[in-house]
Amino acid sequence: MTDLTVHPVVDDGLGNTAYLVDLADSRALVVDASRDLRAVRAAAERRGLRIGWAADTHLHADFLSGAHDLSAHDGATVLASTAGGRLFDHTGLADGDEVDLGGLRLRALRTPGHTDEHLAFTLHDGPRTLGVFTGGSLLVGAVARTDLVDPDRAEELARAQFRSVQRLLTLPDDTPVWPTHGAGSFCSAPAGADRTTSIGTERATNPLLATRDEDDFVARLLASLGSYPPYFRDLPERNRRGPIPFQSDPRLRPLAAAEVARACNSGAQVVDVRPVEDFSHAHLPGSLSIALRGAFASWLGWLTTPDQHLVIVRNDDQDPDEIVWQAVKVGYDNVDTELRGGIAAWAAAGFDVANTPLLPAASLDQRPLLDVRQQAEYVAGHVRGAAHVELGNLGRQTNDNPTDDPAGIPAGPLAVMCGHGERAMTAASVLERAGRTDLVAVAGGPEDVSKDRGTQLAVGR
Repeated sequence: MTDLTVHPVVDDGLGNTAYLVDLADSRALVVDASRDLRAVRAAAERRGLRIGWAADTHLHADFLSGAHDLSAHDGATVLASTAGGRLFDHTGLADGDEVDLGGLRLRALRTPGHTDEHLAFTLHDGPRTLGVFTGGSLLVGAVARTDLVDPDRAEELARAQFRSVQRLLTLPDDTPVWPTHGAGSFCSAPAGADRTTSIGTERATNPLLATRDEDDFVARLLASLGSYPPYFRDLPERNRRGPIPFQSDPRLRPLAAAEVARACNSGAQVVDVRPVEDFSHAHLPGSLSIALRGAFASWLGWLTTPDQHLVIVRNDDQDPDEIVWQAVKVGYDNVDTELRGGIAAWAAAGFDVANTPLLPAASLDQRPLLDVRQQAEYVAGHVRGAAHVELGNLGRQTNDNPTDDPAGIPAGPLAVMCGHGERAMTAASVLERAGRTDLVAVAGGPEDVSKDRGTQLAVGR
Protein backbone atom coordinates (compact mmCIF):
# COMPACT_ATOMS: atom_id res chain seq x y z
CA MET A 1 0.00 0.00 0.00
CA THR A 2 1.59 3.29 -1.08
CA ASP A 3 -1.14 5.89 -0.61
CA LEU A 4 -2.75 6.64 2.73
CA THR A 5 -5.94 8.58 3.22
CA VAL A 6 -6.63 9.91 6.70
CA HIS A 7 -9.84 11.91 7.04
CA PRO A 8 -9.98 14.26 10.07
CA VAL A 9 -13.49 14.54 11.54
CA VAL A 10 -13.43 17.74 13.56
CA ASP A 11 -15.71 18.60 16.47
CA ASP A 12 -15.17 22.37 16.64
CA GLY A 13 -17.25 22.73 19.79
CA LEU A 14 -15.14 20.38 21.91
CA GLY A 15 -11.97 21.23 19.99
CA ASN A 16 -11.29 17.60 19.16
CA THR A 17 -10.55 15.57 16.05
CA ALA A 18 -11.37 11.95 15.32
CA TYR A 19 -9.61 10.25 12.41
CA LEU A 20 -11.06 7.92 9.80
CA VAL A 21 -8.33 5.92 8.06
CA ASP A 22 -9.19 4.37 4.68
CA LEU A 23 -7.46 0.98 4.68
CA ALA A 24 -8.01 0.59 0.90
CA ASP A 25 -9.98 -2.66 1.24
CA SER A 26 -13.44 -1.17 1.98
CA ARG A 27 -12.64 -1.11 5.70
CA ALA A 28 -11.62 1.74 7.96
CA LEU A 29 -9.95 2.44 11.27
CA VAL A 30 -11.40 5.23 13.40
CA VAL A 31 -9.38 6.81 16.21
CA ASP A 32 -10.89 8.65 19.20
CA ALA A 33 -14.47 8.89 17.97
CA SER A 34 -17.04 10.42 20.33
CA ARG A 35 -20.46 9.02 21.18
CA ASP A 36 -21.92 11.38 18.58
CA LEU A 37 -21.00 9.19 15.62
CA ARG A 38 -23.05 11.02 12.98
CA ALA A 39 -20.10 12.72 11.27
CA VAL A 40 -17.83 9.66 11.48
CA ARG A 41 -20.47 7.35 10.03
CA ALA A 42 -21.33 9.87 7.31
CA ALA A 43 -17.64 10.16 6.34
CA ALA A 44 -17.37 6.37 6.15
CA GLU A 45 -20.59 6.04 4.15
CA ARG A 46 -19.52 8.68 1.61
CA ARG A 47 -16.41 6.62 0.91
CA GLY A 48 -18.10 3.24 0.94
CA LEU A 49 -16.18 2.14 4.04
CA ARG A 50 -17.11 -0.20 6.87
CA ILE A 51 -15.55 0.66 10.23
CA GLY A 52 -13.57 -2.41 11.24
CA TRP A 53 -11.53 -1.01 14.13
CA ALA A 54 -12.13 1.69 16.74
CA ALA A 55 -9.04 2.79 18.66
CA ASP A 56 -9.02 5.02 21.75
CA THR A 57 -5.77 6.64 22.84
CA HIS A 58 -6.95 7.15 26.42
CA LEU A 59 -9.90 7.26 28.81
CA HIS A 60 -11.34 10.54 27.64
CA ALA A 61 -12.49 13.16 30.12
CA ASP A 62 -14.11 15.62 27.72
CA PHE A 63 -16.42 13.27 25.83
CA LEU A 64 -17.91 9.81 25.97
CA SER A 65 -16.24 7.45 23.53
CA GLY A 66 -18.15 6.01 20.59
CA ALA A 67 -16.00 2.86 20.52
CA HIS A 68 -18.50 0.71 22.44
CA ASP A 69 -21.30 1.77 20.07
CA LEU A 70 -19.12 0.99 17.04
CA SER A 71 -18.47 -2.45 18.48
CA ALA A 72 -22.15 -3.14 19.23
CA HIS A 73 -23.68 -1.79 16.01
CA ASP A 74 -20.90 -1.84 13.39
CA GLY A 75 -19.00 -4.92 14.50
CA ALA A 76 -15.81 -2.94 15.02
CA THR A 77 -12.96 -4.31 17.12
CA VAL A 78 -12.11 -1.90 19.92
CA LEU A 79 -8.39 -1.24 20.45
CA ALA A 80 -7.34 0.35 23.74
CA SER A 81 -4.81 0.19 26.54
CA THR A 82 -4.85 -2.94 28.66
CA ALA A 83 -3.97 -0.71 31.62
CA GLY A 84 -7.24 1.19 31.16
CA GLY A 85 -9.21 -1.71 32.65
CA ARG A 86 -12.19 -1.27 30.35
CA LEU A 87 -15.17 -3.40 31.33
CA PHE A 88 -16.45 -4.17 27.81
CA ASP A 89 -15.08 -6.32 25.00
CA HIS A 90 -11.90 -4.91 23.50
CA THR A 91 -8.42 -5.86 22.39
CA GLY A 92 -6.10 -4.70 25.15
CA LEU A 93 -2.75 -3.33 24.03
CA ALA A 94 0.49 -2.72 25.91
CA ASP A 95 3.64 -0.92 24.84
CA GLY A 96 4.98 -2.31 21.55
CA ASP A 97 1.93 -4.43 20.73
CA GLU A 98 0.90 -4.41 17.08
CA VAL A 99 -2.39 -5.00 15.30
CA ASP A 100 -2.59 -6.16 11.68
CA LEU A 101 -5.15 -3.99 9.91
CA GLY A 102 -5.02 -6.02 6.71
CA GLY A 103 -1.74 -4.74 5.31
CA LEU A 104 -1.08 -1.75 7.53
CA ARG A 105 -0.01 -2.22 11.15
CA LEU A 106 -0.92 -0.18 14.20
CA ARG A 107 1.67 -0.14 16.98
CA ALA A 108 0.96 0.97 20.55
CA LEU A 109 3.39 3.32 22.28
CA ARG A 110 2.97 3.88 26.01
CA THR A 111 2.86 7.65 26.50
CA PRO A 112 1.56 8.44 30.01
CA GLY A 113 1.08 11.99 31.19
CA HIS A 114 -2.30 13.27 30.07
CA THR A 115 -3.62 10.06 31.65
CA ASP A 116 -1.87 7.12 33.29
CA GLU A 117 -2.82 4.55 30.66
CA HIS A 118 -2.35 6.80 27.61
CA LEU A 119 -1.21 5.23 24.34
CA ALA A 120 -0.06 6.82 21.12
CA PHE A 121 -0.47 4.74 17.96
CA THR A 122 2.03 4.70 15.11
CA LEU A 123 0.74 3.53 11.74
CA HIS A 124 3.09 1.47 9.58
CA ASP A 125 3.23 0.17 6.01
CA GLY A 126 6.01 -2.38 6.09
CA PRO A 127 9.14 -0.56 7.32
CA ARG A 128 7.61 2.90 6.74
CA THR A 129 6.10 4.95 9.58
CA LEU A 130 3.11 6.68 8.03
CA GLY A 131 2.18 8.82 11.02
CA VAL A 132 1.32 8.84 14.70
CA PHE A 133 -1.98 9.35 16.51
CA THR A 134 -0.86 11.22 19.61
CA GLY A 135 -4.15 11.70 21.51
CA GLY A 136 -3.15 14.16 24.23
CA SER A 137 0.57 13.39 24.44
CA LEU A 138 1.60 15.87 21.72
CA LEU A 139 -0.66 18.60 20.32
CA VAL A 140 -0.25 21.38 17.80
CA GLY A 141 1.92 23.84 19.72
CA ALA A 142 1.27 22.24 23.10
CA VAL A 143 0.76 19.07 25.09
CA ALA A 144 -2.41 18.13 26.95
CA ARG A 145 -2.97 18.96 30.60
CA THR A 146 -1.87 16.58 33.34
CA ASP A 147 -4.20 17.54 36.21
CA LEU A 148 -7.34 15.65 35.19
CA VAL A 149 -6.51 12.30 36.80
CA ASP A 150 -5.80 13.95 40.15
CA PRO A 151 -4.77 17.60 40.67
CA ASP A 152 -2.34 16.45 43.38
CA ARG A 153 -0.54 14.34 40.75
CA ALA A 154 -0.30 17.09 38.13
CA GLU A 155 3.47 17.50 38.54
CA GLU A 156 4.13 13.75 38.61
CA LEU A 157 2.16 13.28 35.40
CA ALA A 158 3.76 16.36 33.82
CA ARG A 159 7.12 14.66 34.28
CA ALA A 160 5.72 11.54 32.68
CA GLN A 161 4.41 13.73 29.85
CA PHE A 162 7.90 15.12 29.33
CA ARG A 163 9.33 11.61 28.94
CA SER A 164 6.52 10.64 26.59
CA VAL A 165 7.21 13.65 24.39
CA GLN A 166 10.91 12.81 24.27
CA ARG A 167 9.96 9.35 23.08
CA LEU A 168 7.76 10.74 20.32
CA LEU A 169 10.57 13.05 19.24
CA THR A 170 12.64 10.00 18.25
CA LEU A 171 10.31 9.61 15.25
CA PRO A 172 11.55 11.14 11.95
CA ASP A 173 10.86 14.84 11.50
CA ASP A 174 8.59 14.25 8.51
CA THR A 175 6.26 11.97 10.51
CA PRO A 176 2.69 13.32 10.40
CA VAL A 177 1.20 13.95 13.86
CA TRP A 178 -2.54 13.43 14.29
CA PRO A 179 -3.56 14.78 17.75
CA THR A 180 -7.02 14.38 19.24
CA HIS A 181 -7.18 17.63 21.20
CA GLY A 182 -6.97 20.92 19.32
CA ALA A 183 -7.93 24.58 19.49
CA GLY A 184 -11.05 25.04 21.61
CA SER A 185 -10.35 22.04 23.82
CA PHE A 186 -10.21 22.53 27.58
CA CYS A 187 -7.45 19.88 27.53
CA SER A 188 -4.93 22.71 27.01
CA ALA A 189 -4.62 23.17 23.27
CA PRO A 190 -3.78 26.78 22.31
CA ALA A 191 -5.76 28.84 19.83
CA GLY A 192 -5.00 28.22 16.18
CA ALA A 193 -6.43 26.82 12.98
CA ASP A 194 -4.13 23.84 12.50
CA ARG A 195 -5.40 20.45 13.63
CA THR A 196 -2.48 18.31 12.47
CA THR A 197 1.26 18.82 12.44
CA SER A 198 4.53 16.91 12.13
CA ILE A 199 7.28 15.86 14.49
CA GLY A 200 9.70 18.31 12.86
CA THR A 201 7.28 21.22 13.06
CA GLU A 202 6.66 20.61 16.74
CA ARG A 203 10.36 20.22 17.44
CA ALA A 204 10.96 23.62 15.81
CA THR A 205 7.93 25.62 16.99
CA ASN A 206 6.26 24.08 20.03
CA PRO A 207 7.03 26.38 23.01
CA LEU A 208 7.01 23.47 25.45
CA LEU A 209 9.61 21.68 23.36
CA ALA A 210 11.94 24.69 23.24
CA THR A 211 13.80 23.28 26.23
CA ARG A 212 15.16 19.81 26.85
CA ASP A 213 15.12 20.56 30.59
CA GLU A 214 12.45 18.55 32.39
CA ASP A 215 11.97 21.04 35.24
CA ASP A 216 11.42 23.92 32.80
CA PHE A 217 8.98 21.85 30.76
CA VAL A 218 7.01 20.94 33.89
CA ALA A 219 6.92 24.52 35.15
CA ARG A 220 5.67 25.84 31.82
CA LEU A 221 3.05 23.13 31.48
CA LEU A 222 1.66 23.55 34.99
CA ALA A 223 1.53 27.33 34.56
CA SER A 224 -0.62 26.93 31.44
CA LEU A 225 -3.41 24.95 33.10
CA GLY A 226 -6.75 26.71 33.16
CA SER A 227 -10.14 25.70 34.50
CA TYR A 228 -12.22 22.91 33.03
CA PRO A 229 -15.85 21.71 33.25
CA PRO A 230 -16.73 19.57 36.28
CA TYR A 231 -18.06 16.74 34.13
CA PHE A 232 -14.43 16.00 33.20
CA ARG A 233 -14.14 14.30 36.60
CA ASP A 234 -16.84 11.73 35.78
CA LEU A 235 -16.35 10.73 32.17
CA PRO A 236 -13.10 8.71 32.44
CA GLU A 237 -14.84 6.20 34.70
CA ARG A 238 -17.90 6.12 32.45
CA ASN A 239 -15.60 5.47 29.50
CA ARG A 240 -13.91 2.68 31.44
CA ARG A 241 -17.26 1.02 32.09
CA GLY A 242 -18.37 1.68 28.53
CA PRO A 243 -21.33 3.95 27.69
CA ILE A 244 -24.41 1.81 27.04
CA PRO A 245 -24.90 1.57 23.26
CA PHE A 246 -28.01 3.30 21.95
CA GLN A 247 -30.81 1.03 20.79
CA SER A 248 -32.44 3.97 19.01
CA ASP A 249 -31.48 7.58 18.42
CA PRO A 250 -32.22 9.85 21.41
CA ARG A 251 -35.07 12.33 20.97
CA LEU A 252 -36.68 15.30 22.72
CA ARG A 253 -40.14 14.56 24.14
CA PRO A 254 -42.50 17.57 23.97
CA LEU A 255 -44.19 18.87 27.12
CA ALA A 256 -47.09 21.28 27.23
CA ALA A 257 -46.56 24.63 28.95
CA ALA A 258 -48.51 23.52 32.04
CA GLU A 259 -46.34 20.39 32.31
CA VAL A 260 -43.20 22.50 32.12
CA ALA A 261 -44.53 24.81 34.81
CA ARG A 262 -45.16 21.84 37.10
CA ALA A 263 -41.70 20.47 36.34
CA CYS A 264 -40.12 23.81 37.22
CA ASN A 265 -42.04 23.90 40.50
CA SER A 266 -40.55 20.46 41.23
CA GLY A 267 -36.99 21.63 40.59
CA ALA A 268 -36.50 21.19 36.84
CA GLN A 269 -34.06 23.54 35.11
CA VAL A 270 -35.09 25.14 31.81
CA VAL A 271 -32.22 25.46 29.34
CA ASP A 272 -32.95 27.99 26.60
CA VAL A 273 -30.86 27.27 23.50
CA ARG A 274 -32.18 30.09 21.33
CA PRO A 275 -29.89 32.88 20.07
CA VAL A 276 -29.16 35.43 22.77
CA GLU A 277 -31.17 38.11 20.95
CA ASP A 278 -34.29 35.95 21.31
CA PHE A 279 -33.57 35.12 24.95
CA SER A 280 -33.08 38.84 25.63
CA HIS A 281 -36.53 39.66 24.27
CA ALA A 282 -38.49 37.00 26.19
CA HIS A 283 -37.70 33.87 28.21
CA LEU A 284 -39.06 31.71 31.01
CA PRO A 285 -38.18 33.23 34.41
CA GLY A 286 -35.26 31.35 35.96
CA SER A 287 -34.19 29.74 32.71
CA LEU A 288 -30.55 29.29 31.80
CA SER A 289 -29.39 30.72 28.48
CA ILE A 290 -26.96 28.43 26.64
CA ALA A 291 -27.16 29.28 22.96
CA LEU A 292 -26.96 26.32 20.59
CA ARG A 293 -23.54 26.58 18.98
CA GLY A 294 -20.37 24.51 18.92
CA ALA A 295 -19.60 25.10 22.59
CA PHE A 296 -23.12 24.20 23.79
CA ALA A 297 -22.08 20.82 25.22
CA SER A 298 -19.20 22.24 27.24
CA TRP A 299 -21.31 24.93 28.89
CA LEU A 300 -24.18 22.54 29.51
CA GLY A 301 -21.71 20.29 31.32
CA TRP A 302 -20.23 23.22 33.21
CA LEU A 303 -23.43 24.80 34.48
CA THR A 304 -25.87 21.90 34.98
CA THR A 305 -25.62 18.33 36.25
CA PRO A 306 -26.56 15.07 34.48
CA ASP A 307 -29.01 14.12 37.22
CA GLN A 308 -31.13 17.28 36.90
CA HIS A 309 -34.43 17.31 35.02
CA LEU A 310 -33.60 19.61 32.11
CA VAL A 311 -36.24 21.07 29.80
CA ILE A 312 -35.16 22.60 26.49
CA VAL A 313 -36.63 25.75 24.94
CA ARG A 314 -35.73 26.19 21.27
CA ASN A 315 -36.88 27.90 18.11
CA ASP A 316 -38.65 25.89 15.42
CA ASP A 317 -35.70 26.25 13.07
CA GLN A 318 -33.20 24.79 15.57
CA ASP A 319 -32.39 21.12 15.05
CA PRO A 320 -33.56 19.08 18.07
CA ASP A 321 -31.22 16.23 17.10
CA GLU A 322 -28.21 18.54 17.32
CA ILE A 323 -29.25 19.57 20.83
CA VAL A 324 -29.62 15.98 22.01
CA TRP A 325 -26.44 14.64 20.41
CA GLN A 326 -24.32 17.48 21.79
CA ALA A 327 -25.71 16.64 25.23
CA VAL A 328 -25.29 12.88 25.16
CA LYS A 329 -21.71 13.01 23.93
CA VAL A 330 -20.76 14.60 27.27
CA GLY A 331 -22.92 12.23 29.28
CA TYR A 332 -26.16 14.21 29.50
CA ASP A 333 -28.80 11.63 28.66
CA ASN A 334 -31.22 13.73 30.74
CA VAL A 335 -31.71 16.21 27.88
CA ASP A 336 -34.86 14.49 26.68
CA THR A 337 -37.78 16.93 27.04
CA GLU A 338 -38.69 20.28 25.50
CA LEU A 339 -41.38 22.95 25.73
CA ARG A 340 -43.90 22.21 22.98
CA GLY A 341 -44.43 25.30 20.87
CA GLY A 342 -41.56 27.20 22.46
CA ILE A 343 -41.78 30.59 24.12
CA ALA A 344 -44.88 31.56 22.15
CA ALA A 345 -46.82 28.63 23.62
CA TRP A 346 -45.63 29.54 27.12
CA ALA A 347 -46.85 33.14 26.76
CA ALA A 348 -50.11 32.03 25.12
CA ALA A 349 -50.80 29.79 28.13
CA GLY A 350 -50.74 32.90 30.32
CA PHE A 351 -47.43 32.30 32.07
CA ASP A 352 -45.03 35.14 32.90
CA VAL A 353 -42.07 35.90 30.67
CA ALA A 354 -38.88 37.75 31.57
CA ASN A 355 -36.42 39.77 29.53
CA THR A 356 -32.76 40.72 29.85
CA PRO A 357 -31.45 43.68 27.84
CA LEU A 358 -28.71 42.99 25.30
CA LEU A 359 -26.95 46.28 24.68
CA PRO A 360 -24.08 47.46 22.48
CA ALA A 361 -21.05 49.08 24.09
CA ALA A 362 -22.26 52.57 23.20
CA SER A 363 -25.39 52.13 25.36
CA LEU A 364 -23.67 51.12 28.60
CA ASP A 365 -22.75 54.59 29.87
CA GLN A 366 -20.43 53.96 32.87
CA ARG A 367 -22.27 50.93 34.18
CA PRO A 368 -19.93 48.64 36.21
CA LEU A 369 -18.61 45.69 34.23
CA LEU A 370 -18.27 41.99 35.00
CA ASP A 371 -16.01 40.09 32.58
CA VAL A 372 -16.84 36.35 32.53
CA ARG A 373 -14.24 35.11 30.05
CA GLN A 374 -11.55 32.55 30.86
CA GLN A 375 -8.57 33.73 32.91
CA ALA A 376 -6.19 33.57 29.94
CA GLU A 377 -8.54 35.74 27.86
CA TYR A 378 -8.88 38.29 30.65
CA VAL A 379 -5.12 38.49 31.19
CA ALA A 380 -4.53 39.02 27.47
CA GLY A 381 -6.65 42.18 27.48
CA HIS A 382 -9.58 43.55 29.48
CA VAL A 383 -11.46 46.77 30.19
CA ARG A 384 -9.79 48.72 32.97
CA GLY A 385 -11.70 48.43 36.22
CA ALA A 386 -13.80 45.45 35.11
CA ALA A 387 -14.43 42.79 37.73
CA HIS A 388 -13.60 39.26 36.63
CA VAL A 389 -15.21 35.90 37.43
CA GLU A 390 -15.06 33.03 34.97
CA LEU A 391 -18.48 31.92 33.80
CA GLY A 392 -17.76 28.38 34.95
CA ASN A 393 -17.21 29.60 38.51
CA LEU A 394 -20.11 32.02 38.59
CA GLY A 395 -22.87 29.53 39.26
CA ARG A 396 -21.00 27.90 42.15
CA GLN A 397 -20.13 31.22 43.73
CA THR A 398 -23.61 32.72 43.46
CA ASN A 399 -25.24 29.49 44.64
CA ASP A 400 -22.95 29.39 47.67
CA ASN A 401 -24.17 32.79 48.80
CA PRO A 402 -26.39 34.52 46.26
CA THR A 403 -27.02 37.63 48.34
CA ASP A 404 -23.39 38.45 48.98
CA ASP A 405 -20.61 38.78 46.44
CA PRO A 406 -17.77 36.45 47.47
CA ALA A 407 -16.16 36.89 44.07
CA GLY A 408 -16.13 40.68 44.26
CA ILE A 409 -19.03 41.08 41.84
CA PRO A 410 -20.13 44.74 41.93
CA ALA A 411 -23.48 45.34 43.60
CA GLY A 412 -26.27 47.23 41.90
CA PRO A 413 -26.62 47.77 38.13
CA LEU A 414 -24.20 45.59 36.18
CA ALA A 415 -23.14 44.99 32.58
CA VAL A 416 -21.98 41.43 31.95
CA MET A 417 -19.42 40.97 29.20
CA CYS A 418 -17.56 38.22 27.35
CA GLY A 419 -16.05 38.27 23.87
CA HIS A 420 -19.22 38.46 21.78
CA GLY A 421 -22.34 38.12 23.92
CA GLU A 422 -23.23 34.44 24.29
CA ARG A 423 -21.36 33.79 27.54
CA ALA A 424 -22.42 37.21 28.83
CA MET A 425 -26.08 36.30 28.43
CA THR A 426 -25.48 32.90 30.04
CA ALA A 427 -23.83 34.65 33.00
CA ALA A 428 -26.68 37.16 33.26
CA SER A 429 -29.16 34.28 33.38
CA VAL A 430 -27.14 32.60 36.15
CA LEU A 431 -27.08 35.83 38.16
CA GLU A 432 -30.80 36.46 37.64
CA ARG A 433 -31.55 32.93 38.80
CA ALA A 434 -29.60 33.77 41.97
CA GLY A 435 -31.74 36.87 42.56
CA ARG A 436 -29.73 39.67 40.92
CA THR A 437 -31.65 42.37 39.05
CA ASP A 438 -30.84 45.37 36.85
CA LEU A 439 -28.49 43.37 34.62
CA VAL A 440 -27.62 43.84 30.98
CA ALA A 441 -25.55 41.64 28.69
CA VAL A 442 -23.05 43.30 26.38
CA ALA A 443 -23.34 42.62 22.66
CA GLY A 444 -19.62 42.79 21.94
CA GLY A 445 -16.32 42.41 23.69
CA PRO A 446 -13.71 44.37 25.65
CA GLU A 447 -12.33 46.04 22.54
CA ASP A 448 -15.74 47.54 21.81
CA VAL A 449 -16.25 48.80 25.36
CA SER A 450 -12.74 50.24 25.68
CA LYS A 451 -13.07 52.01 22.36
CA ASP A 452 -16.39 53.54 23.39
CA ARG A 453 -14.93 54.67 26.72
CA GLY A 454 -11.78 56.04 25.12
CA THR A 455 -9.38 53.80 27.04
CA GLN A 456 -6.77 51.19 26.19
CA LEU A 457 -7.18 47.54 27.16
CA ALA A 458 -5.39 46.57 30.35
CA VAL A 459 -3.10 43.54 30.24
CA GLY A 460 -2.35 41.13 33.10
CA ARG A 461 -4.26 40.27 36.23
